[in-house]
Amino acid sequence: MISPLSVDHLVYRVSALDQTDRFYTALLAQQPSRTEHSLMYQVGDTRLFFSRSAQPPSHAYDKEQIGLNHLAFGIPALAELQAIEKQLDTAGIAHSGIKVDQYGLKEFIWLDDPDGMRIEFYLRTQG
Repeated sequence: MISPLSVDHLVYRVSALDQTDRFYTALLAQQPSRTEHSLMYQVGDTRLFFSRSAQPPSHAYDKEQIGLNHLAFGIPALAELQAIEKQLDTAGIAHSGIKVDQYGLKEFIWLDDPDGMRIEFYLRTQG
C-alpha cells in the first residue's frame, strides 16, 4: 500500500510571471523564491511553483473542464479567514467574500488568479 506523507509540491504554468508574482505575493503575504524562469512559494509543507508557459493559452481556463477545479488552502480559524478577507480587500483583489459551503457547512472565500485559476481559503477547524 502506498501512503504518501503529504503533497510535496504543485507546478503551475502561467501566462506572465510578473503578474503571477504580484498576485500570489499579495495573496500569500510572502515573497517567493525567484529564478529567471520560476517562482516558488511555501505553504505549510507544500511548495507551489509557477513557471511561464512556452505556449500561448489555447482557451480560457475553465474550472468545470477535466483537470484542476480549484486549489484550496486550509484556514484554522474564522478570525484568520476574516483577516484574509481584509488582506484581499487591501490588496484590491476581487473575491467572493465569506460564504458557507453548502456541503461541508464551513466558511470559505474564493477568487480567481490572473490566469483564471480558482483559489479558495477554506475553514478547516481541528477537532
